[in-house]
Amino acid sequence: MGTQALRGSIPPLITPFRQGAIDADAYARLVEFQVAEGSHGVLVNGTTAEPSTLTVAERNHLVDVAVRSARGRVPVIAATGSQSLAETKTLTDHAVRAGADALLIVTPYYIRPPQHALIEYFLEVTKAHQTPWMVYHIPGRTAVSVTIETLAALKERSPHFVGMKHAANDLGLVTECLIRFGSDFRIFVGLEELSFPMMALGACGLMNAVGNIAPRPLVDLCAAVWSNDLALARTIHERLFDLNRAVFFDTNPIPMKYLMARAGLLTANEHRLPLAPATPEVARRLDVVFDRAGLKRREMAPSTA
Repeated sequence: MGTQALRGSIPPLITPFRQGAIDADAYARLVEFQVAEGSHGVLVNGTTAEPSTLTVAERNHLVDVAVRSARGRVPVIAATGSQSLAETKTLTDHAVRAGADALLIVTPYYIRPPQHALIEYFLEVTKAHQTPWMVYHIPGRTAVSVTIETLAALKERSPHFVGMKHAANDLGLVTECLIRFGSDFRIFVGLEELSFPMMALGACGLMNAVGNIAPRPLVDLCAAVWSNDLALARTIHERLFDLNRAVFFDTNPIPMKYLMARAGLLTANEHRLPLAPATPEVARRLDVVFDRAGLKRREMAPSTA
């Protein structure tokens, strides 16, 4: 798929567990659910997937399941970043071989590298491949920000660098990027509450955890912005407000998995330590949001993978 296919609502899928192991069949059903609901793609091994609790083999397996399940109907973006260069290269190499349509590579967390080292890191990871790739900018999790100068250096030195997922409260950087790199630069919104304002500024789409439970409104939000119907987009934004805030009642994806289990999208609300299911207090708050948002239980369609 061409770079222009990288747009719209591309939810970062959760990882379903059953008795401590990845439930690959349930994951394939989640991919099918996203396709049926009109999502424009799926993101594998994003933050919502609890990737730091997964082994390299497990993360690679999820990419394989997603590519096989999507069957070319929507783009599959593989998040392949880690804090280790060797691990990131292994994950990236596998995703390319598996047929991922694009790569999303997070800034190495905990290490807090300087900008010049970040540039060399990304170039080293991607130099052997022609697959489009994006930076995952989430300073709240990684403790490192990416500057416009770093993005410009990557744009100049890597022909396949096409954009970023921007999970920060910095709307100015969005406009700066689009002015400097042009409207083809792919910027995906990574903070739910900024979905509408960031898209109104020119972001090409959403990579929001709430797409796991309510994919269709996010698709509709994208369509409204693309058609310049900002009044409708604002209305959808307001309808999503409670759900968007609920994502952060506790550490993502704890609230999302609880809501998905209530909606019948998950049969088991399992996490891997150090994450754990929602406490009774958080569950009560999420129940209120679930009912207020008009969410319903549904039967999951069988996977065709």
